Amino acid sequence: MKEYGGYFELETFRNSMLHDNALALNCGRKCFEYLIKARNIKRIKMPYYMCDCVFNAAEKHGVEISYYSVGKDFRPIITELKDDEWLYVMNYYGQLTSECLAELKKIYKRIIIDNAQAYFDMPIPDTDTLYTCRKFFGVADGAFLYTNSELDDDLPIDESFERMHFVLGRYERTASEFYLESAENNEFFTQEPIKKMSKLTNNLLHAIDYSFVAKRRTDNFRKYHEVLGEINQLELRVPEGAFAYPLMIDNGFEIRKELQQKKIYIPILWPNVIKDTAEDNLDYKFTTNILPLPCDQRYELTDIEYIIKLISERLNYEYKRKNSNIKSYDL
Repeated sequence: MKEYGGYFELETFRNSMLHDNALALNCGRKCFEYLIKARNIKRIKMPYYMCDCVFNAAEKHGVEISYYSVGKDFRPIITELKDDEWLYVMNYYGQLTSECLAELKKIYKRIIIDNAQAYFDMPIPDTDTLYTCRKFFGVADGAFLYTNSELDDDLPIDESFERMHFVLGRYERTASEFYLESAENNEFFTQEPIKKMSKLTNNLLHAIDYSFVAKRRTDNFRKYHEVLGEINQLELRVPEGAFAYPLMIDNGFEIRKELQQKKIYIPILWPNVIKDTAEDNLDYKFTTNILPLPCDQRYELTDIEYIIKLISERLNYEYKRKNSNIKSYDL
């Protein structure tokens, strides 16, 4: 029965929402599980360089997994697919263009595009494509899936209000106070079933100024690249609404620790790769030496310049010993 009067709940937001025409689910890995069931996937080829939660989702449903590496351009290094095998393509840092993805689709046919790091890239036609919201916005869950394959299951609707504490807490306090809650929230979805996106998350996504977010992220990525591009071991393009700036340098692991002491938190994407691959493997080096520098909508160019200054001071000391042509960045 509908209630009338009483105290106010959170306001209902009515701005347009990106991916409004996609299937709205509770998290990215559940989008993948949805496809496994809807497409009846039995075999899949997946990159070594990826979060093990995606591998676990496949294993949970008895899917046979084979693995491939990616090059420094982040394109898959594979030759062919077996009969009935699917190809899982991760769009790392939004570096794979629509043309590249369309080419992969044309060659391999049965592909799934993971745009968890490319929220502002639109899907290519007739291609299963998933997005996750938590990597780009202050929500506890939420994901979108583009597919023309439907499940007959009557999916329940998720509820988020009890998982929003760490999101709200960080808004008024520090990230370190709520880090454990954030990590627990990530683990929460391991045992969760596939659900529709919660009303709360859906509502919050309608409050976002997507044009502002895309521009701020793009501008911040470009600023990083203007200064650090010459020492970055990756050749990058500037994507729209970037996820993070991937700076690949020697001794990235040590520099990450130093930045953490200055309250600049750089994640390791993904720790499972370290134990599953050899040290001379490029996937291993991606994990240890790529620093995903924050470039999101919370930060202005002055913030990016501050981070660049700290990194360049550390790098100049090391690189100047090897190469006297490396210039000093006085910002």
